Amino acid sequence: MVSSFKKWLSEPLTRGLDLDDPKTTRLRKMVLKNKPFLRAIYTDWYLMLKDRLPDGDGAVLELGSGAGFAGEIFPQVISSEIFWVPEISLVLDGCALPFEDRSLKAIIMTDVLHHIPTVRSFFSEASRCLKPGGVLAMVEPWYTPWSGFIYRRFHHEPFLPEAAAWEFDTSGPLSGANGALPWMVFERDRKIFTQEFPSLQIETLRQFMPFSYLLSGGISLRTLAPARSYSFWRVIERLLARWSRNTGMFGFIVLRKIPDSQLLEAAEQDAAERRKHAPSNGQRGST
Repeated sequence: MVSSFKKWLSEPLTRGLDLDDPKTTRLRKMVLKNKPFLRAIYTDWYLMLKDRLPDGDGAVLELGSGAGFAGEIFPQVISSEIFWVPEISLVLDGCALPFEDRSLKAIIMTDVLHHIPTVRSFFSEASRCLKPGGVLAMVEPWYTPWSGFIYRRFHHEPFLPEAAAWEFDTSGPLSGANGALPWMVFERDRKIFTQEFPSLQIETLRQFMPFSYLLSGGISLRTLAPARSYSFWRVIERLLARWSRNTGMFGFIVLRKIPDSQLLEAAEQDAAERRKHAPSNGQRGST
């Protein structure tokens, strides 16, 4: 029954197409353009990201721009995709960014991180390319009891919060994914992330949107609510925000590149703390 329901729910325009075919991304762009409810969601996401951009010089890079319209909100954004599709600036791999050190003031993305099979390489590249004080801001799927139930049953992408490793095997740039990866990195394994990437400080980590995206149908499913009801659902979600850690389907994540001087100060403080608690050379254990 679930299988038949999912088939009925699927978006007719992109049903059964190869996710890794650039033509599918172009069709998804048409879907987003023609679904006002979903377009309103993306507009809100872009405005959230725009609000966190730092002042000053430096380019803003969007990863995974393919089906989106961030350029309407960020007129100077460098749009990119892993394969060529119309209306993008660059074809690039997020794990090998073609930018000079400290040249970007921001990297933004929506629903991209969980498609990167070697995410450590991406974080290293982001840290290299961001200016001190620059931000890496993203909207990603998030794992909660509610979202886990939905993603596992009604979404086409793998959702594996129990996976031990951040890395995953992939059959292609879009078909390969683990929707639970952002939660694994920034919540479950947060200590590991902060140890491996001390220059990327987690500034914001907020769960949100338990219903709206589901009702929109996203890119791959039919819309389940009229566009005029979007504002109503957003009000409901704001009223229920205190329970978002258990119900949110997405995470809003902002990382900030720490200046070298601050990193050095933190390292010196850590070293001093270790020396303070280390046994003296003359100290002998009890017998």
